[in-house]
Amino acid sequence: MPEQSVLRHVVLFQFKDGTPAESVRQVENAFRALPDKIDVIQDFEWGTDVSVEGLAEGFTHCFFVTFAREADRDTYLPHPDHTAFGDVLRPHLEKALVVDYWQRT
Repeated sequence: MPEQSVLRHVVLFQFKDGTPAESVRQVENAFRALPDKIDVIQDFEWGTDVSVEGLAEGFTHCFFVTFAREADRDTYLPHPDHTAFGDVLRPHLEKALVVDYWQRT
């Protein structure tokens, strides 16, 4: 990959029906805390679906985690803080979609 490319780790969540708003906020806050805990995260952004196309298929949350190298992503995935985040998420998660790609311009 070109030197300026970065590896994007895109994560979409669909929460179980009836998940309380407070539980969703806990998941959001837990994910947002990861960049301060895992130093291989180069950049992080997130948001909720506002599309008017109606094609989200129940996915409401999108998170972009950026890494400089595949090795950094491979460090992140089993990292204890990422695993702990999964423990917060799992009881409320209906479905997840994950796509990794090298950013191109």
